[in-house]
Amino acid sequence: MIQKSTLVDWITLYAQEISANKDELTALDAAIGDADHGINMDRGFTEVMQRIPSLQEQDIGSLFKGIGMTLLSKVGGASGPLYGTLFLRMGMAASGKEALSLAEFVTELSAGVDGIRQRGSARSGDKTMLDVLAPAVAALQEAADSGLDACQALEVAAVAAAAGMKATIPMQASRGRASYLGPRSIGHQDPGATSAWLLIKAAAGAMCRAR
Repeated sequence: MIQKSTLVDWITLYAQEISANKDELTALDAAIGDADHGINMDRGFTEVMQRIPSLQEQDIGSLFKGIGMTLLSKVGGASGPLYGTLFLRMGMAASGKEALSLAEFVTELSAGVDGIRQRGSARSGDKTMLDVLAPAVAALQEAADSGLDACQALEVAAVAAAAGMKATIPMQASRGRASYLGPRSIGHQDPGATSAWLLIKAAAGAMCRAR
């Protein structure tokens, strides 16, 4: 079972990854967006970490919902609504739970990704975070179905996430601010895809540390 403490560790690791990569995320966004993705995400997760002590006293559903609401209120641009939706949908699926099976975690992450898909009206190939999250969830589902444990399955998902991130480089953006650039968006790695990769990477790190 995946304990609540492991999920808190995931969010903590992700906040650290965002802080460490804030400048890179902002530089990527400067090329095809508003040059604020790293700054906005770091501000949001700094606030999340301030609220974690109280959030972790609640069930997993409430923990995720609290994270989602914090991101909605603190992260600007498109990132706040999208990442906020991810965690809100995960929270709805995890309502009342104190621990998760790997299958439940996959279901909840999938629900979150579906929420992003609906909120952003995006699909794979549009050069967005979905180009990371969709293949990561598919790889995670396949790994879980094959009997791998949470650490192994998330490591597989992280590899798929990294490949999805790199795949955004030759794409022309069809959604978001980057789409305004048309062909000029080609050749640049998507900043949202990059922060999404960090999310899956952090999940793998947390699951493996809890082994």
